[in-house]
Amino acid sequence: MPRQRLRSRTSPVAHVGRAVLILVALALVWYGLMLVLLAVGISPDFVNAISGYRSAYDALAGLTASDITDRARLVAALVGLGAFLFFGYLALKEIPRPYLARSDLRLNEDEHGTVDLEPRAIERVVEVAAAAHPAVSSVTGRYGTDDLAVEVRLRRARGLAEALSDVHDRVLHALQMHGVPPTPVDVVLTGFDRQQRRELS
Repeated sequence: MPRQRLRSRTSPVAHVGRAVLILVALALVWYGLMLVLLAVGISPDFVNAISGYRSAYDALAGLTASDITDRARLVAALVGLGAFLFFGYLALKEIPRPYLARSDLRLNEDEHGTVDLEPRAIERVVEVAAAAHPAVSSVTGRYGTDDLAVEVRLRRARGLAEALSDVHDRVLHALQMHGVPPTPVDVVLTGFDRQQRRELS
């Protein structure tokens, strides 16, 4: 079997998280540079003029208990909760979600070349075979790396078990007829036609 390629799904929201990460990194680099300037003897007034570190420190150090009002506590709590939810959501979207890329199924290989079957061709074979059953109103095939999912919608609820079993047999027979190696097949019922739902009662 050909080597599978591992890919990762990326949410558009992840770009926002990366932008925030870049801003935080730049801020750390900037204030790290201020620390270096202070260490080499640059005037603290000059460093404070371009960074505001001393002004911010003096403002925070000058706070007293009377400055922490109920409104300030409420605002701080709401801002903290909002920041936790926002940055937590961004961090969640940064978690990689790898998956195996679909690849062609190799049926034969010899000195003359290879015979490959595309995933969509396999799905089409399955869909045609399942749709031939009179009880099936719609069908969707999904070929994975090691299995094949067949989602079917039936016209009526009567004879449900027999219909699903027959669809399964038709799919296996179609795969065999087209030379596809044995593959686990899962037939999944997705629903019934609306006008026939009353048969369930």
